[in-house]
Amino acid sequence: MHGFTLGRRALFAATALGALAAPLIMKRAAFAQGAAGAAGKETPKASTGGKSATVKLGDVTVTVVSDGLRIADKPNETFGTDQPPEAVKALLEKNFLPTDRFANGFSPVVVDTGSEVVLFDTGNGEAGRPAGTGYLLEGLRAAGYPPETITLVVLTHMHGDHINGLMEGGKPAFPNARYVMGETELAFWKDPARMGTPAEGGHKAVLKNVVPLVEKAKLIGDGADVASGITAMAAFGHSPGHMVFRISSQGKDLMLTADTANHYVLSLQQPDWQVKFDMDKEKAAASRRKVFDMIATERLPFIGYHMPFPAVGYVEKQDAGYRFVPASYQLYL
Repeated sequence: MHGFTLGRRALFAATALGALAAPLIMKRAAFAQGAAGAAGKETPKASTGGKSATVKLGDVTVTVVSDGLRIADKPNETFGTDQPPEAVKALLEKNFLPTDRFANGFSPVVVDTGSEVVLFDTGNGEAGRPAGTGYLLEGLRAAGYPPETITLVVLTHMHGDHINGLMEGGKPAFPNARYVMGETELAFWKDPARMGTPAEGGHKAVLKNVVPLVEKAKLIGDGADVASGITAMAAFGHSPGHMVFRISSQGKDLMLTADTANHYVLSLQQPDWQVKFDMDKEKAAASRRKVFDMIATERLPFIGYHMPFPAVGYVEKQDAGYRFVPASYQLYL
């Protein structure tokens, strides 16, 4: 064990809800009625929005904040898109999961080093609220980190669910923050060549949310030091410049894996299966194996942006891939 301590609030919340069997913590009613869908039908949704869980890593405090939870249909159209639908269904059934729907959570992370308050990714922002996401600011305040206290915002990559919370009401949501972002990632998304391609929407979102902040940003690459004890590592594939980060304090380590794996079963037990939102699917699969082989070998705790809230756990090698082991009391004692 790496001396990683699960905060009392997170421990009690996870224990009360049975984190190993159903690690989803609901803020409001479990299922509420959302906005009408394209066919005029009500779309069920669920939200963990605003919840937080705090852990200790040496001298560093790490707080996971739920931006919310989104329910979607047809898992096989997002995960295992190169596989027969029956194979995806069988893997879900084996793991006691529904075969027709899945829940997708969003978990930005605050790393408080004592000298810096570093926020990794910013959630879905205003645009996500009608669908049950966009609760990062609410969660930060509840956790004791009003937006004004954030000194550094780090972007793992520039998909909308990571950058749309950069702005609030047309102004920077974190008025006192500096920014860190991948040079490769920014160069891809701001390039006008994205217009007229499937990446056009992402290009426009980056122009709106990211480019106005670039003058306060440090552009980084593989191996860069972000702040004391925080190191970047390239994990390209999910997006052209996708990055993960290693947090180190007093000889203890934790990985922030961002979107390297987007489902705790489908992306980890079958890391080579293609995922709809991985832009370079071969590179994404190679990055999954590289990152999670390291995590499994070193027995490191990790936080995955789309893992079941509170998104903290381990992996062990199993069959063709990895088994996700949610953190529980072993990180609290």
